[in-house]
Amino acid sequence: MLALSGFTTRPPPGDQVKLDDYTRQKIEFIETRVLKHAGSEQGERIKNISANFLGTPYVAHMLVGSATAPEKLVIDFRGLDCFTYLDYVEALRKSDSLPRFVENLVRTRYAEGKVSYAERRHFFTDWAHTQPLNARDVTTQASPRATTVTKILNAQPDGAGTLIPSVGTVKRVITYIPSEWIDDSVVSHLKTGDYIGIYTPAEGLDVTHTGIFIMTDNGPVLRNASAREANHKVVDSPFLDYVKKTPGIVVLRAI
Repeated sequence: MLALSGFTTRPPPGDQVKLDDYTRQKIEFIETRVLKHAGSEQGERIKNISANFLGTPYVAHMLVGSATAPEKLVIDFRGLDCFTYLDYVEALRKSDSLPRFVENLVRTRYAEGKVSYAERRHFFTDWAHTQPLNARDVTTQASPRATTVTKILNAQPDGAGTLIPSVGTVKRVITYIPSEWIDDSVVSHLKTGDYIGIYTPAEGLDVTHTGIFIMTDNGPVLRNASAREANHKVVDSPFLDYVKKTPGIVVLRAI
């Protein structure tokens, strides 16, 4: 596992990064074998990269850093949660070498590319609101039924304190498609490789889970690092069956 601290703007070169053998071999395989035949279309690249993580165990709290402990850059493919899964896929999509992957991961995971707990993108919609942008919000393009709400992210429900200590609150407009309006028409406006957030009405949060929309020969799926007891690994979940049981979805598209 990589765990580095002490830099704020630029990570060490990839050849100076200590990785576990499994992670290093997976990166090298994806870069030399998968991306070589993936073409330039970003959706297909995301589809092919993300498929290489199917079956990877779900492990929560993989990142290192808190209000009291220094942030460390963690790269470990042996266990994923739903957010680190997206981090790795998006960073790999833009990389052609280990050094480039390390640099892109920092820019993907952290605002302004600074390895810091305060700058970590703790919320899914940070990807479309904090620089450098990872994605753009295309939720309204997917459905005329999209609904907009204003939320104070990271605020405690009672207004006393924050959900994530030492990280401030932010007022943000969140657009989502309520599950009752998600149908084949919405699916037709989604693209393979779209990043999907499962919206929550809970105060202080934007989503409670994330995944990737993938169109397969057997229909659309949500490719996700699932914490569900029946899965507890990266799986393909039938898209409509999954999202119909949720409050709704937020759709981000890589840029």
